[in-house]
Amino acid sequence: MNTKLTLLLQRSRIWLGYAGWHAICLPVAITCVFPLIWMVSSSLKTQQTVFSDYRIIPPHPHLENYARAWMDGRFGIYFINSLFYTFVIVLGVVSLAALCAYAFSRFTFKGSGFLYKLLLSTMLIPIPGAFVALYILLNQMGLIDRGDGQWLARMGYILPQINGGLPFGIFILKPFFDGIPKELEESAKVDGCGVLGVFWYIIIPLARPALGVVALLTSLSAWNEFLLAYLVFSRHEMMPLQRGLLAFHGAHLTEYPLLMAGMVISILPIIAVYLLMQRNIIKGMTAGALKG
Repeated sequence: MNTKLTLLLQRSRIWLGYAGWHAICLPVAITCVFPLIWMVSSSLKTQQTVFSDYRIIPPHPHLENYARAWMDGRFGIYFINSLFYTFVIVLGVVSLAALCAYAFSRFTFKGSGFLYKLLLSTMLIPIPGAFVALYILLNQMGLIDRGDGQWLARMGYILPQINGGLPFGIFILKPFFDGIPKELEESAKVDGCGVLGVFWYIIIPLARPALGVVALLTSLSAWNEFLLAYLVFSRHEMMPLQRGLLAFHGAHLTEYPLLMAGMVISILPIIAVYLLMQRNIIKGMTAGALKG
């Protein structure tokens, strides 16, 4: 009887703990999710009903708002530009950060510890604080959009983001590489693998969860980037989605359904990336990203 009572008390304590955490977390989750739900709902209404019809699911959804936003608001161009910029930035950050983190993890050279700490210290510099110097540098190098040519301005947008994402990528990947047993690499070397072969065939497959974390966080940062695009680009055909959204907002300030449709279009790809990579993200955050 005493044993049953003890088990009942333990279960009650556990369930009370769960109920307490849910009582705290649910209101926070609702305040985060509700604006997104309202945005999607408003994108399916008309200008006359967006502030008068408070139903979450409109009885007659107007999907043509998305077509108008895509065609009239040039969201097709902005969308393709953002995909291109995000792909190149993620590829650059993940590949370079993996190589640098592997070098810091496996090779000791003079000044490697100081260089690693110096690299990580750049994460403490707030990005807006470096924008004046960055703008002057880009302007002197001809990497600002001046109305002619395309690729120099695109490089002026891509290269600073790759450079800015490297410290965080190395910070995530190096502890993960430190945790991989060196015996695996020694076995591969015995079989004839060189350094790059070990890195490509042994390290990269084992580090996929951590690489997924770096890829996702870099994707989020690159997809949502706005300030640098505002400084670099002046032509619509080169703008990414977030910069184009501001231009669209200025031209369609009072057309809220179109504006909400444009905002929904801007967040769909990053939600898809998260859903596809969430398993690797959780593994990376629990197995490697929080080490060290």
